[in-house]
Amino acid sequence: MKIQLRFFASVREALGVTQESITVPDSVATVGDVRVFLQQRGGVWAEALADGRSLRMAYDQEMTNAATAIADGGEVAFFPPVTGG
Repeated sequence: MKIQLRFFASVREALGVTQESITVPDSVATVGDVRVFLQQRGGVWAEALADGRSLRMAYDQEMTNAATAIADGGEVAFFPPVTGG
């Protein structure tokens, strides 16, 4: 399945990429699976998307959680929590 990835703020800066189109294996079925799949790239990917890091996720431009199912052509976004000031 082919999906679009988007990265924002400090996640984008750490990875050095704003967006990417990737094909994921059938075993990647949720937003959380996408995160784990990207962590397996190692290096800055494992660090920026590590399980212990506080990250927000969106699927098709809607805030979501790791259990949200993905579909072909969907968009998954990762970004840090935002605070008001």
